[in-house]
Amino acid sequence: MNLARLFRQRHAPRCGIPPQPIDDTALAAVRWVVVDLETTGLDIYRDEILSIGAVTVAGGALSMAGQFECTVYQPDHRPGEATLLHEIAPSQVRTGQPLGQALQDFMDYAGSCVMVAYHAGFERRMLDRGLRREWAQRLQHPFIDLAELAPMLHPDCQDRCHTLDDWQQHFHLTNSERHNAAADAMVSAELLLIMLNRLAREGTNTLAELDNRLARWRRLHRLRAVRL
Repeated sequence: MNLARLFRQRHAPRCGIPPQPIDDTALAAVRWVVVDLETTGLDIYRDEILSIGAVTVAGGALSMAGQFECTVYQPDHRPGEATLLHEIAPSQVRTGQPLGQALQDFMDYAGSCVMVAYHAGFERRMLDRGLRREWAQRLQHPFIDLAELAPMLHPDCQDRCHTLDDWQQHFHLTNSERHNAAADAMVSAELLLIMLNRLAREGTNTLAELDNRLARWRRLHRLRAVRL
């Protein structure tokens, strides 16, 4: 083991609260942390995190006092197509927090929760990569993907709603700062609340029940794709 890795492990953030397990916890009792990342691109192996935005949903409502937002220090950042879309200036990135500190602050904020994102695989992999590089740790939190949950609960919309923008328009949600991490996390949280209400009406009451429903939906979705 090299000295840099040993140093990171010894100085890794201390997290005394384990992530929320997927168990028989009632959905109404779960603390959900809806996260959105803005990055230099979509390559999970090469691109970097520019900003982290997150919103907490608990007790069936948005926790306005619990919003999280930070810009990440990237000294070599040059605006590309993706970052022009986010409208994050190089000066903002150069004065942001170091990635290790940003991740520590975010993980302290997240605590025991289920994380939620739209196309959650990207957020999960980018956060995991950052934690491994900065702290020699793995991301342990379970994720719910709104890009799976929304079409599962609204199958009549799945052929025309493919992006967060599509679902935002379908449910008439307001987001004046699209492609801003905090604003996208907020609209994703509003979408999550709609989905949680639908789950309650359909009698899905626990995390384990939701996880099983999503697993069945994925299998059917893959079979349908193969047949096409």
